[in-house]
Amino acid sequence: MSVHLPVLQVVVPLLAAPLCAFLRNARAAAIVAVLASWTALAIALSLLGDVMSAGVISYAIGDWAPPIGIEYRVDIVNAWVLVIVATIASAVAPYMITSVEDEVERRRIPLFYAAYLLCLCGLLGIAITGDVFNVFVFLEISSLSAYALIAMGTRRRALTAAFRYLIMGSVGATFIVIGIGLLYVMTGSLNMADLAVLLPEVWDSRTVKVAYGFLGVGFCLKLALFPLHLWLPNAYAFAPSSVTAFMASTATKVAVYMLLRFFLTIFGAPFSFGVMALDRVLLPLALVAIVSMSLVAIFQVDVKRLLAYSSVAQIGYMILGLSFASVTGLTATLLHLFNHALMKGALFMALGCVVYRIGSVHIDAMAGLGRRMPFTMAAFVVGGLSLVGVPLTVGFVSKWFLILGALERGWWPVAVIVLLTSVLALVYVWRVVEAAYFRPYEGDEGDEGAGEAPWSLLAPTWVLVGANLYFGMNAVRTAQVAERAAEVLMTGVGP
Repeated sequence: MSVHLPVLQVVVPLLAAPLCAFLRNARAAAIVAVLASWTALAIALSLLGDVMSAGVISYAIGDWAPPIGIEYRVDIVNAWVLVIVATIASAVAPYMITSVEDEVERRRIPLFYAAYLLCLCGLLGIAITGDVFNVFVFLEISSLSAYALIAMGTRRRALTAAFRYLIMGSVGATFIVIGIGLLYVMTGSLNMADLAVLLPEVWDSRTVKVAYGFLGVGFCLKLALFPLHLWLPNAYAFAPSSVTAFMASTATKVAVYMLLRFFLTIFGAPFSFGVMALDRVLLPLALVAIVSMSLVAIFQVDVKRLLAYSSVAQIGYMILGLSFASVTGLTATLLHLFNHALMKGALFMALGCVVYRIGSVHIDAMAGLGRRMPFTMAAFVVGGLSLVGVPLTVGFVSKWFLILGALERGWWPVAVIVLLTSVLALVYVWRVVEAAYFRPYEGDEGDEGAGEAPWSLLAPTWVLVGANLYFGMNAVRTAQVAERAAEVLMTGVGP
């Protein structure tokens, strides 16, 4: 059975999705979704362990040898991404049981879990496949199910948010499939490993450079890099709370992985940074995203939108590490994929607890919640401190490596910007903390509706909060994995 773990990583959630739809029972569907998510995490951890000890795993679908057949190829880079996605899914799935019953129409709940599992299947498939056209197929699976999940929000604006995401997501996917088509025209292959061998022979071709441009725009739109981020704030703000927590922690991370995989593995670092000057394009975009989106977040009154704009800024940090064109910088990017998933997952899940009790995440509505919902707001504070980059949290580890990468290149002004934007993050996090802890509760003091959230919501939230602290204080293992993955991407040397 262990030989088939690569394909089971995708098959388990794929088969569980229609099962949830056929059950037509909310609790039974929830149990299936939880078990599938936990199974996906166990498989992902097993694959990471196998890759760390034995090297690259190649699985030929239907025993058709690559590059003719479809290959699932697992190295340390995508094994790391699989663990990130599956970890968040395993925490969010049990959280959904209570949250979804409160925010989604009951008759749609089994279909909700089916869409969630299809989204999970698509994200895992993008990460594990070694075939570029399969990347597009799984991208469409995850995107279409994400549109449906967002549209299930209780507010009418969820429909318009899903429609905007649909339009911009479709544009991004079109750019990506055009880029893949151009690569196929030039090489006659869709296998990633084969493309990496064949492309250097046609680097000078205008078609390859055009393909590179199409793929770059498509990936940047999917990962919401400024200024292609317009779909993200509304999608996060109006989706059901559990959907926001899942999407914010996984979807953009997988999109960053796609960019890294195509540009550094298929095209190669010498072509991307030498011929196409990728670092010179991404550096200013990343810096503008970090500064401008942090400033926009400060003025938001809806805390979901505040954290959504913060996510665009955090994506800027990930792209900033890539723009350093070094192992240290790329280590920072890969670390922040994991660390940001933990911190933003915890923050959005804490907000879901607030929505469950008071039905709003407006800053004014959260006045006095520090005393009425102490565990929920404590979770938000820890997640906020991690977002700022306070020592002993995962956010500090990410920014430490970013600053090291900047100083290694001699770019001390960039290091200063990273530090200054941490202060901006402190400002917008403090706005929520100030309302919760230093302003009186504005509702009826005898009203029990604003009491603490149930433990079915708090327990998964605090699992991610605990992970923020644990991996902030003990980052040796995660840093080692990220550094080895960075070496593989930059040099092609490693497991």
